[in-house]
Amino acid sequence: MKTIMHVDMNAFFAAVEQQSSPALRGRPIAVTGSEKRSIILTASYEARAFGVKTGMTRFEALGRCPQLTLVPANNRLYTHVSTAVMALFEEYTPLVEVFSIDEAFLDLSGSLKLFGGAERIAYLIKSRIKARFGITCSIGIAPNKLLAKLASEQRKPDGLTVFRPEDVAALLEKMPIQELCGIGRRLGQQLQGIGIFTCGQLGRFPLSVLRKKYGVTGDKLHAMARGIDLSAVVPAAESAPIKSVGHSRTLRDDLQDRQAICAFLLQLAEMVGRRARRYRVSGRVVTLTLRYADFTTFSRQQLQADYLDGSEEIYQASVQILNRLAIDQPVRLLGVRLSGLRFKTAQLPLFPEERRQYLLTEARDCVNDRYGEFTVTFGSLLGQKDKGSHVISPAWRPQGVRNVAVQ
Repeated sequence: MKTIMHVDMNAFFAAVEQQSSPALRGRPIAVTGSEKRSIILTASYEARAFGVKTGMTRFEALGRCPQLTLVPANNRLYTHVSTAVMALFEEYTPLVEVFSIDEAFLDLSGSLKLFGGAERIAYLIKSRIKARFGITCSIGIAPNKLLAKLASEQRKPDGLTVFRPEDVAALLEKMPIQELCGIGRRLGQQLQGIGIFTCGQLGRFPLSVLRKKYGVTGDKLHAMARGIDLSAVVPAAESAPIKSVGHSRTLRDDLQDRQAICAFLLQLAEMVGRRARRYRVSGRVVTLTLRYADFTTFSRQQLQADYLDGSEEIYQASVQILNRLAIDQPVRLLGVRLSGLRFKTAQLPLFPEERRQYLLTEARDCVNDRYGEFTVTFGSLLGQKDKGSHVISPAWRPQGVRNVAVQ
């Protein structure tokens, strides 16, 4: 029987801001993006008491809490703290799976005797995070990842919940199905439509009916409802190879002018190319994603003749896709993705001009790695103030290809 821990940092962005700025402590605050269209990313518990929630617009949040303080996100600070917290976890077990910037799973099965048990490890982690960073976390301990995450949700903030194997059936009997990680709003509504409201009901529901309606997902739902999860805690070094590298941006203002759209595509292509070069991957498929002002979203892709990782090449492919589209209304979001990846060897190009371009690109990347995104950039981007990544992707990781540089 394994012992899995799930650690969830409480109101992470807001808590880090309150810790770094004493004037914000004890006050209702909400962290937002720097864009005028941005939504509430995280609200402090003082703000949550007024009904302020993640995903609200600024207008909605201020309507709920007029005294709310809006704080622009400091993504570099959050990634710095997260990286340090994840390194702390590795002092207790090498089996740490980063689930998001403020969540992680730890497999403690081999560490229990060394540190005196799972609950003692939990208290050590909580006290060290509080002492070093001034923030709190909620921890769940259970026989698997599914139950550990469910346990960490039970007591917030600063809670510790242990689900023991013999108690699982009784705990899940009346648990609402939406409490399980993996059952979202839409799927929850579908299950409720066929009379399933609790995990107990889902676990007793005929498996044949679930299979007919959901395919292999039906088997997974049936197992989840009974607290069964066989997935392992997978450290970054053992995770599956990345399949794509991409960036997307919600624009400050809707755009329909192709020249302005192309300027943003160049920016996105540079961000994608830099990550691809940093991790020695190249790809043959370039995908362009557009979202119109009415939220209609679609993607088009193009297969390249050869593998590429150059920003200019990715940009040119994106523009070729764009030129085949009729932009019939303003564009709200743009995205560029490179897929069909393969790892490449570090070898200088044979021909002088290609070698010169390779060395110039490498030098530009070195400067930008040291001094920040777009320190050295294309001339056409010099007058563009709105550059770089302003949000942290759910796929962000402290290391590897998912480690997106943020402003």
